[in-house]
Amino acid sequence: MINLDFMPSKSLALYLARLFLTRTLAVLVLLVMVLMTLDLLGESGKILAVPGNGEAELWRYVTLRVPLLIQRFLPFSALLGTLIAFTALNQHSEVIAMKAAGLSAHQVLAPLIVASLGIAVIAFAFNEGVAVNSARMVNAWDENDYRPIRASSGVVSNVWVKAGDDLAHARIVSGRGSSLQLQGVTIYDRTGGVLERVTNAETAVQAGGAWKLENVRTYDTSMNVVRRTSQALAMPGITPDRFTLAKVNPDEVDFLDLQRDIADLEAAGRPTEEARAGLWHKISGPLSIVLMPLLAAIAAFGLARSGQVLLRAAAGMALGFAYFVVDNLSLALGNVGAYPAWLAAWAPFVLFLLIGEAVLVRSEE
Repeated sequence: MINLDFMPSKSLALYLARLFLTRTLAVLVLLVMVLMTLDLLGESGKILAVPGNGEAELWRYVTLRVPLLIQRFLPFSALLGTLIAFTALNQHSEVIAMKAAGLSAHQVLAPLIVASLGIAVIAFAFNEGVAVNSARMVNAWDENDYRPIRASSGVVSNVWVKAGDDLAHARIVSGRGSSLQLQGVTIYDRTGGVLERVTNAETAVQAGGAWKLENVRTYDTSMNVVRRTSQALAMPGITPDRFTLAKVNPDEVDFLDLQRDIADLEAAGRPTEEARAGLWHKISGPLSIVLMPLLAAIAAFGLARSGQVLLRAAAGMALGFAYFVVDNLSLALGNVGAYPAWLAAWAPFVLFLLIGEAVLVRSEE
């Protein structure tokens, strides 16, 4: 039987994996609780200022925001959890005992890498199944000033469309195709760059190649008068896809829907850089959790009596946070088309994988 010695001791592997998972979970729970409390303190006044909103809306906000905090801070938690676990192992000379038993640095690290791969898979499923829906709903609710909105899987908020000289703004866009509905519509009717009319409507739906507005208020700038009508037709020739494709936020769309939106954007001749970078980052983002044990491994190796355990932990933390800075910068450059989307998403991952491996090899020597 071939023994690759990847994890020569099952008991030791389970011990290290359990140590990593429990520390990561503890840090994640603590971070989410603190950040959610601070976030709620800042937003509760806006939520309760809307007539009819009460405790139920506060809890709804919490349930929508918690998945986003988990999505964002799970890699941070994996980094800090690994540092806490490795610092304790080093201080109690457990790493020295493992190496004295013949384990290499890579074998010590292997159970954590396997455990982090499992977390990355769960994180990807969580992001696609829960976080994108929460992001879409909480952003739309925020754009609507926390007034009630119709729950829908196709909700998009704060959409602008230009048709000739005219501008149209919809606070909430929900549905797709013939069932598309606009809420909080404002139309700026311009001629030669001069504003002539501003039309506000509660809702708008398609009607014979145009849009039927409900509860309309029109301000005529030339006559300085306001007219009110129950219904009106506006925006002829503006198709529904102009609103659904005007704002494609990768954080609010799951992987498959984002692929479809990219195809629609290409067919319409519109830029796809931001959407493509976001598509690749949906994979590289959760996979960054696998990097955290590697970047934090510097805290595990080296003699505890040298007095440099804290310094090594700080170096591991600096490496981890440097990855997040470089990742955000790279993604921003990819969004504006400075370099290919796949490179924007994967270059930081590969770079810090090589850095972490180099540090690990150096520590082992």
